[in-house]
Amino acid sequence: MTAEVADPVEAAEISPAADAGFLQRYGGTIEYILIPGAALVGALGVFGIFVALFGKSPLDLYFYMYQGAFGTWFSWQNTLTRAAPLILTALCTALPAQLGMVIIGGEGALLIGALAATSAALVMQSAPPLVVQLAMAAAGMIGGGLWIMLSGGLRQYRGVNETISSLLLVYIALAILNHLVEGAMRDPTSLNKPSTHEIGAANMIGSIPGTDVHWGLLFGIVAAIASYILIYHTVFGFAARVAGGNIRAAKIVGLGVGKLIMTICFLAGASAGLAGMVEVAAVQGRTNANLAAGYGFTGILVAFLARQNPLAIIPVAILLGGISASGGLLQRRLGLPDASVQVLQGIIFVFVLASDAVYGRIGFLKGKF
Repeated sequence: MTAEVADPVEAAEISPAADAGFLQRYGGTIEYILIPGAALVGALGVFGIFVALFGKSPLDLYFYMYQGAFGTWFSWQNTLTRAAPLILTALCTALPAQLGMVIIGGEGALLIGALAATSAALVMQSAPPLVVQLAMAAAGMIGGGLWIMLSGGLRQYRGVNETISSLLLVYIALAILNHLVEGAMRDPTSLNKPSTHEIGAANMIGSIPGTDVHWGLLFGIVAAIASYILIYHTVFGFAARVAGGNIRAAKIVGLGVGKLIMTICFLAGASAGLAGMVEVAAVQGRTNANLAAGYGFTGILVAFLARQNPLAIIPVAILLGGISASGGLLQRRLGLPDASVQVLQGIIFVFVLASDAVYGRIGFLKGKF
């Protein structure tokens, strides 16, 4: 009895993943999905062990996390509301990463953007609401953009490491916010928590019809799509990626690296500044210390988990927004501190950083068996 050998072409049609050519073409894409996914699963497993040490069931943990994030329409709305600023602050890290820069100052740009947006609204109280909202958006984006551009300028013209400078600028931004909110911009009627005057109900951004999710989510999605087009489908984006791959080669061929750095940093900061404007105009109604909620720092995790891809940032921000939204339910049902989700985010970040060593080392994704 002789066994018939299947035609290789037919075998590939039946199972594309077994075709070496298919894996060589798409192995990198599969890798960018598989490895972060594995890092996320590993982090959830470690967090489950951590919770089990305190006498809680990991299965209950995962169930209530799902319920708190995606189990009901109310949960979904809460998740999407939290995802909106995460998309915008993640872009603050993802865009400079195209140039090989590690900017982690999205929190500072968010705070400066919020202050600038609030100032614009208070100055233009008598203007039509639409004009005020546009002015707030413009002021927030300019404020945040200039803040991160400062870090880019220090890198380009003074040789200061952008990671360190952008982080330090966060604390400077927080100090400026506290100084103004407790001083020149303080509303005398805000006794328990110093705040600015309210921007006015008419100047608030409403919700998407049929939902309790504010329009900031749409702003974030549009910004992510626009960033993807800019980076991957324009000459400017190609130049940025070339400079990010080899900055010396970019200078040799005549690319204006300094201009690229300043422009990218401004756009990155503008995204985070817009997040600050959204938090003021859609959630808080004024500026106070509540704005320092850590969205800028969580945005760093979103950007790294999305591998700095602007489109991938959208689903990852929704996932991380869901994890954050589940904190309250975990506290009520399992007695865990609300900050437990921050511990999980820290574990995820460690796993994501560790997973960088795996990229390019998985043989079967290169068509090698």
